[in-house]
Amino acid sequence: MSYRAPLDDLLFAMRRAAGETAFGPGGLYGELDAATAAATLEEAAKFAETALLPLDRVGDRDGVTLTGEKVTTAPGWREAYSLWVEGGWNALSAPPGHGGMGLPLLLGAACTEIWNAANISFALCPLLGQGAIEAMGIHASEALKSAYLPKMISGEWTATMNLTEPQAGSDLAHLRTRAERAEDGSYRLFGQKIFITYGEHDLAENIVHLVLARLPDAPAGTRGISLFLAPKFLPGPDGRPGARNDLRCVGIEHKLGIHGSPTCTMSYGDNGGAVAFLVGRENEGLACMFTMMNNARLSVGLQGVGLAERATQTALAYARDRRQGRGASSDPAPIVEHPDVARMLMTMKAKTAAARAICYLTAAALDRARLLEGEEAQAAQERAGLLTPLAKAYSTDIGCEATSLGVQVHGGMGFIEETGAAQLLRDARITPIYEGTNGIQAIDLVTRKLRLSKGAAVWREIDDMRGDIDALTASNDAIFVNIARRAAAAVEAFERATDFLSATSDPRGFEALAGATPYLRLFALARGVTLLGAGALASHRAGDAATRKRIVTARFFADNLAVAAEGLERATVEGGDSLIAGQALLTAGD
Repeated sequence: MSYRAPLDDLLFAMRRAAGETAFGPGGLYGELDAATAAATLEEAAKFAETALLPLDRVGDRDGVTLTGEKVTTAPGWREAYSLWVEGGWNALSAPPGHGGMGLPLLLGAACTEIWNAANISFALCPLLGQGAIEAMGIHASEALKSAYLPKMISGEWTATMNLTEPQAGSDLAHLRTRAERAEDGSYRLFGQKIFITYGEHDLAENIVHLVLARLPDAPAGTRGISLFLAPKFLPGPDGRPGARNDLRCVGIEHKLGIHGSPTCTMSYGDNGGAVAFLVGRENEGLACMFTMMNNARLSVGLQGVGLAERATQTALAYARDRRQGRGASSDPAPIVEHPDVARMLMTMKAKTAAARAICYLTAAALDRARLLEGEEAQAAQERAGLLTPLAKAYSTDIGCEATSLGVQVHGGMGFIEETGAAQLLRDARITPIYEGTNGIQAIDLVTRKLRLSKGAAVWREIDDMRGDIDALTASNDAIFVNIARRAAAAVEAFERATDFLSATSDPRGFEALAGATPYLRLFALARGVTLLGAGALASHRAGDAATRKRIVTARFFADNLAVAAEGLERATVEGGDSLIAGQALLTAGD
């Protein structure tokens, strides 16, 4: 099962997301030119294809082992991680102040897609570290930054995010892990956390745990949660790992997929309390943690894109080689010639392209929010906030849909582990669940993000989509005009659904929440078809070699996928009553 990073597609998506003038003097990214960005992606692809991809099946087959309190990763994992650190990949988008390269998040997003396509289990470790670095950089004291960030940015120390407890999953108001103040200004942690990715491993010399806990005098609910940093080893006077902290891994999960990634149950304070340090201010930990989670949500969306891309490549290679039945060229013919197989493959290709475009647009918006000032920065931040639920939920749904279709294209061989198609499906299935389930992303979209600047953010996005449609229509080319017609119908359906949700008296009421998931998919279809259509038109005007591929993909998305928009609008607006009846039926136990 092979994978080649689609560098031309990634670079094209980056230019479309940031703007053709973003790379180079006077552009958004200043001195970073397109050639340097391309060279960086080439090196990321080389690392993924030579160091990470060969270990993907090894990690799936061998998994991780827990002996006492020690977790051992699969063969080759430690060597690959050493190469990761030596290559400086962990520092790519980190701030320069503590050793980071400060490169654009958009470039980091493309690299994230590549690494997760090659080996999602390995890439999960640095993925969470990036979010921890951002949270620390914004909220931690200067002392904590100086002590921890250089090692975290270099990758010498890894990081985790400790939220979930057995009784508190998505509802963090019920977490029980407690913190007690110590006389020296530090804290002591007591409690247990579950589902902690890379909570214990043998890759790095230290692990920095960011832990949500509650102080004894904290307010009830989420208003009383604080964020703490608890290292596996307490740094000594020389900054190197010293005394072992009172925290340990007491179990690892046996999972459907991502077998190479240790998912740990962590226990804090079994012998007097785990030494910890406050990040941010007391009782404001949830805001600090959301900094980390928002970073992770885009990265998880990119996991979906990467797995979808790899599944598409794998299935297409099989379909071109496998011969069965009568086709246009021969009997037996390559199964890619059968219409239903071609439909599945084009569905995978088009959905992957749309999800990538949405994720990269989100990353570019985050870059603009960081690099611009005033109203422009505010508008970019709101755009990133609006698009993040789409980037996470739509892209991970697409990851599952594409990997499932990949199994189907393989037929019976897809159900056999030897082809690798089944592993991709198993690995993808977690992505709609962690970092906030996709249902929570939809709720966040309709209850919070639609109301950014009193609704101005979503209407700016609609105006942008309408600008893409106008450009397609103005081309006077029959193919682009047809794409514009389909896109216009999708955007109009999205507008009507947006009007409906905006007018609801209670944004957290049953009526709004019942339509949240179809509304998110509707938004993604409208945004996806306009991005693909505008990209195909830009490619046509530039005379790019890949123009035909982009036009065919955009046309397929418009004619076969975007046409679901009006049905999703009806589900958003009219589906609540039947769901109420269904809920009553389910609650009654019939």
